[in-house]
Amino acid sequence: MTKTALTGVRVFDGARLTGPATVVLDGPLIGTDAAGAEVVDGAGATLLPGLFDAHVHLLTPGDLRALAGHGVTTALDMACWPRERVDSFRGQVPDIRSAGLPAIGPGGNHAKMPGMPAEAILTAPGQAAEFVARRVAEGSDYVKVVIEGDLLDQATIDAVVAEGKAHGKLTVAHASSVDAYRRAVQAGADVITHVPRDGVLDTETTSRMAEQGQIAVPTLTMMDALTTKLGADGYGFSRDSVTALHAAGVPILAGTDAFSAPMLPVPVVHGVSLHQELALLVAAGLSEVDALRAATDLPARYFGFPDRGAVREGLRADVVLVDGDPTRDITATAKIRGVWAAGVALA
Repeated sequence: MTKTALTGVRVFDGARLTGPATVVLDGPLIGTDAAGAEVVDGAGATLLPGLFDAHVHLLTPGDLRALAGHGVTTALDMACWPRERVDSFRGQVPDIRSAGLPAIGPGGNHAKMPGMPAEAILTAPGQAAEFVARRVAEGSDYVKVVIEGDLLDQATIDAVVAEGKAHGKLTVAHASSVDAYRRAVQAGADVITHVPRDGVLDTETTSRMAEQGQIAVPTLTMMDALTTKLGADGYGFSRDSVTALHAAGVPILAGTDAFSAPMLPVPVVHGVSLHQELALLVAAGLSEVDALRAATDLPARYFGFPDRGAVREGLRADVVLVDGDPTRDITATAKIRGVWAAGVALA
């Protein structure tokens, strides 16, 4: 069992940086006894918990390598199929969870994706029970419903969310318009991913989200790619919606919607895009500390990972060593000196 002592590091404790300290990676966990450890000099560097990307799409093993190389030690996949592909990504670095196949409506962009199985397409609320039961049987970690316009009626959206919760699963709703957000809020989805490109979220919607304990994963990197980078309007709506969500007290998690299939002229690339996401969150009004928490302890809390998200004795030894002070300059998260997952240094 390997043991590593990271010496002289300043540790992000969820609110600030500590003074220089020694952190011991004792096998897969964070320990305290440095005896016999390999010493890594971290003087002048900052130690962060392993980063989360709370919205990715996994297609190839290369996606995992790209994420890990940029400090992402836990990745939350938001649509991947078939089950065999999802299972092939489990037990590696990053540690992944997946929604498996999402519920979608007929005729929209998602229904037109190559290889989208027919069973993903729902046309009535009565189909929700079987759809969710199949996802649970396949081992999906949470249940996702895609809200595109009125392709799924409210009753069907409500039914998917209710069935997911009945199975004890977290529920996630895709919503990239103001109307879709309102539908997701009404349905009570635990997590709403993306933000609108057609307007800014109103106070009634953001307040209700906060009251209901709902979480947002804005994926500003993807919203940017779909708007300004393609010569379209709308990114300002996305940015200002994040500002509104944050002001309302809605917890915001860092996710990118990274996808390696050639679907966008300017793709959102696994790994590097998370650092872009953090910078965009800061530009939307989050503090640097808020942004760091959006990629560490908050996704750990809301997606149910009590064993990670902080640098603390007894937790999983997922850590990222970076140059600089990301609590003052968020771009420092990309200046990676080393990554350890379950105590193992990644090349």
